[in-house]
Amino acid sequence: MNREYHKWWSARLKRDMELLVFGHAGAKVLIFPSRFGRFYEYEKLGLVNSLREKVQQGYLQLFCIDGIDAEGLYNKDAHPKDRISRHIEYEKYILEEVVPFIDQKNAHDCMISHGVSLGAFQAANIAFRNPHLFKKLVAFSGRYDLTLSVEYFNDLFDGYYNEDIYFHTPSHFLPNLECSWRLSCLREMDIVLVIGREDPFLDNNQQFSAILNSKNIDHQLLVWDDRAHSGYYWRRMAGIYI
Repeated sequence: MNREYHKWWSARLKRDMELLVFGHAGAKVLIFPSRFGRFYEYEKLGLVNSLREKVQQGYLQLFCIDGIDAEGLYNKDAHPKDRISRHIEYEKYILEEVVPFIDQKNAHDCMISHGVSLGAFQAANIAFRNPHLFKKLVAFSGRYDLTLSVEYFNDLFDGYYNEDIYFHTPSHFLPNLECSWRLSCLREMDIVLVIGREDPFLDNNQQFSAILNSKNIDHQLLVWDDRAHSGYYWRRMAGIYI
């Protein structure tokens, strides 16, 4: 299997950023790591191996990017306004640096946004905000409202709220989305959301599914037994849904 390591100085983030590429052709899969996860997490958890046959046969090419959660959404030393601002810079890095890099390496017309845990939020958020760029979304064990406090998962903005948080919270901005072009793009996207029956964010997934239904956005909400929030489950999910 082709494996490539890449690193460059990001003008948007003002720091070095790293990523791994697996495969040589096929649909392009942009992969976000979990909370505090790194660019090598997907490989370390065995998810690359779960997709080995599809990658080797040229059906998929994986692009595993780095996260900056300690600087952004989980930076408790920063004001919530600065946390969401850093997240927005991260999105710009992806859209203005990573996506052009991917397109330069691979001309396939299908881009898939994919992530696990917090990465599922990242994958969904960027896909719902930029539906023209993605043909498919595959999100495992995600929550789609970071202002919620459930179990030991706290509101990541400590009660603070502004327009940036609104527009980066899919379950907040989608109910009010009226742009016919964006809605058309979303309705053409293949959307797969997977969550465990005992996952604390099951309710959030079900509520989010209801929002998508209200907008006539076709999707699958698949509920697995148990909590299903670990590499053991994600490896099985990857082989089925990607």
